Amino acid sequence: MIAYFKTKSGINIAYNKVSCLEKRPGIVFLGGFRSDMEGTKALCLEEFSKVNNYSFIRFDYSGHGQSSGQFSEGTIGQWFQQSIDVIANLTKGPQILVGSSMGGWISLLIAKRFPELVKGLITIAAAPDFTNNNLLANFSVTQLNELEAGETHLPSEYGDPYIISKSLIYEARDHLILNEPLSISAPVRFLHGTSDKSVCVSVAQQLFEHVKGKNIELILLKDEDHRLSSDLALARIKSELKSLLESNKPN
Repeated sequence: MIAYFKTKSGINIAYNKVSCLEKRPGIVFLGGFRSDMEGTKALCLEEFSKVNNYSFIRFDYSGHGQSSGQFSEGTIGQWFQQSIDVIANLTKGPQILVGSSMGGWISLLIAKRFPELVKGLITIAAAPDFTNNNLLANFSVTQLNELEAGETHLPSEYGDPYIISKSLIYEARDHLILNEPLSISAPVRFLHGTSDKSVCVSVAQQLFEHVKGKNIELILLKDEDHRLSSDLALARIKSELKSLLESNKPN
């Protein structure tokens, strides 16, 4: 059942929560850019949590899905803060974060700035710094001029064109991951498809080399695309999540 959490900035964040106080940690799913909490991976992991009796929460950033706000007014910093608000107010104790695409970037920001909230981390086709490295770096002169005027539009294979605002691009520079050292003490699993056309597999390899820690793995799924929503990919995601959850059981 969909519920709403109101942030201090007045945004109503739509979320769905599965509660289980007997087992810790819980699981938080962070979705991608212009996706919502009704996607295949979010629902699959919710069912996994119910079957295995773990707390789980999925939610929509502002301007996404059923949350309030305009997508074109959103920024990485705002969506990051909303994620922190959800974790701080709707969960108990450190969580295992599962971040898909942009959600992978946001989950890495959480692990960097609030490590006490993170017990483990799984990224699915993570897209760190995509505003700078994937978008801005590939804009045409026309698109750059449109951006300076306020916004430009990009075609999307997933539906309507993306609205890319000037504030999204420039505000994101305060939240880049790959331009300074990042150490994560919690276990990390980077999952990426070798046929991902949205975020090249080389980004996953760069991320793996960049993040320092004692329990970090890069898992490449051959011929899988950016969605990582095939039966095989979903099974692997659940397998890695189960492994992290079991490693956190009390002795």
